[in-house]
Amino acid sequence: MSTRVEPVSEALLVERIVDLVLARAAARADEPMGQRQPDVAAPVRVLVDGHSSTHPERLADALVAPFEAAGRPTARVSVRHFLRPRSLRLERGREDPDSLLDSWIDVGALNREVLTRVVEQGEYLPSLRDPDADRATRAAYVRAAPGTVVVLDGALAIGRGLDVDVSVQLALKPATIRRRTPPEDAWTVPAHERYAREIEGVPDLVVRFDHPDHPALVHA
Repeated sequence: MSTRVEPVSEALLVERIVDLVLARAAARADEPMGQRQPDVAAPVRVLVDGHSSTHPERLADALVAPFEAAGRPTARVSVRHFLRPRSLRLERGREDPDSLLDSWIDVGALNREVLTRVVEQGEYLPSLRDPDADRATRAAYVRAAPGTVVVLDGALAIGRGLDVDVSVQLALKPATIRRRTPPEDAWTVPAHERYAREIEGVPDLVVRFDHPDHPALVHA
């Protein structure tokens, strides 16, 4: 399959993502949405995913104002606040790349408390667990206004079963991943390399991010 790479500015990248998500939201408006009335705008959920060095949280944050300017309230959520308890994450040791990829994210909880819940019940949990303190945050549910866009950031999260409508991958070459990963985290590199192979063709939007000041959209 041939691909075309389009260099874009950060502002144009944000605009393209917002346009894609709003188009997907318009398509979702015709789907059955549980208790939602037909004339109420449907929620839509977007995941921005990338290696920690790409700072997916920054791009996710940059999406909030444009969505709100388009009349779409936003809910900012992070995958890192829905990791499984440390005792479960580290069952196979502290430096197991397969466990990092397959077992760290509490997919069931993230769907149940945020991604599916916002659609079916009109509310979401902003966080479940503090990954550093390894304890529940005891956050309260937040009501989601009609048409809410859930903006989720994370790493190694595409293709894991999360109930999202749009996924954006900030992609790096293997050499870039190795170069940007601190020595103490070198054990995570095989997880990222395996992940890149497994999700090829899965994200809705792929952004080459080897040079953060010069991102490029990949068109298949």
